[in-house]
Amino acid sequence: MKINKKQIESVITLPGQKRYNSFIKIVADWEEVWGLYQNGWALAAIDEGKQVFPVWPAKEYAQLCTDKEWGGYYPQSFSLKDFMEELLPNLKNDGVLPGVFYTPSDKGITPTVDQLLADLNKELENY
Repeated sequence: MKINKKQIESVITLPGQKRYNSFIKIVADWEEVWGLYQNGWALAAIDEGKQVFPVWPAKEYAQLCTDKEWGGYYPQSFSLKDFMEELLPNLKNDGVLPGVFYTPSDKGITPTVDQLLADLNKELENY
């Protein structure tokens, strides 16, 4: 599915928690998660210096963040199953937080891996 410009503009201006809720619904529906890749996955850091793995619900949203610190990176998807069963447990083991739905002007939400998994599993019960 493709996101149109009007959808992008309306969603990226939402507060972080509303973007997080949107992320949960979209990835549960489409069964796909997006990150940024260039010889390795893009990472960020939060104020405490903790590493964050940024993720988006669609290619178009990830693409918006390929300027500045992630110049040269490109959106790459992985299945929701791989995200939940492999990536998130690996992030937890490595002490890296998921960074949900960054925008060019906002760092997004950094839930714990357990919270993100719980929210995704709760949403998936609706399917």
